[in-house]
Amino acid sequence: MPHTVVCIDPGHPSETSKGASANGLSELHLNWVIANDVVEALKKDNIKCVLTKDTEDKFVTNRQRAEIANEAHAVLLLRLHCDIGGKSGVTLFYPNCFIEKEGVTGPPVAVQQSSRLAAIKIAAVLKQSLGSDLPVNTVKTDEDTYIGHKQGGDLTASVFSLVPTVLVEMCVLTNKKDDLFISSSVGQNLIDSYGSAVILIMLLEMIKI
Repeated sequence: MPHTVVCIDPGHPSETSKGASANGLSELHLNWVIANDVVEALKKDNIKCVLTKDTEDKFVTNRQRAEIANEAHAVLLLRLHCDIGGKSGVTLFYPNCFIEKEGVTGPPVAVQQSSRLAAIKIAAVLKQSLGSDLPVNTVKTDEDTYIGHKQGGDLTASVFSLVPTVLVEMCVLTNKKDDLFISSSVGQNLIDSYGSAVILIMLLEMIKI
């Protein structure tokens, strides 16, 4: 698959926030470390990756993140984040409606549909890979996020995305069990391996489409 490109988006800092922190862990740092782990894993499979930023603390707007994926003609924009709150586990989000933002109405129907397929496929692989180590929650839409709901149904990057986009909340930083897993060497290895498996499967899925 020599002509495929995957865009990996380590979340934050952006116009929405600098990222969460809890129990001594920084979302900004975890997003950056795991994103680079995924890139390295995919390089071994000769898959080209584009990151949405080149340093951990670089400010990139959510619109710019989507535009980087669009310009790369990526088969997938994979957005890596960590959550906070009273929940646990991994949750995936995809866009499923149109909203207007900065004079643009999006995302296109084809992006909504392919993003949904991507989220479902990724969730299935994660569930198999993570087993009982970390729960994989029901796939949700952008509207189920705080920002997405506030904006009328979609996250900003989704509005401007012309490629399939999935946001992954990789763990809940305020949950101590999640924290122990994500910060352990075992957790890092599992996240690294699932990233490779997930993207490879998505590439095949996008090629079929």
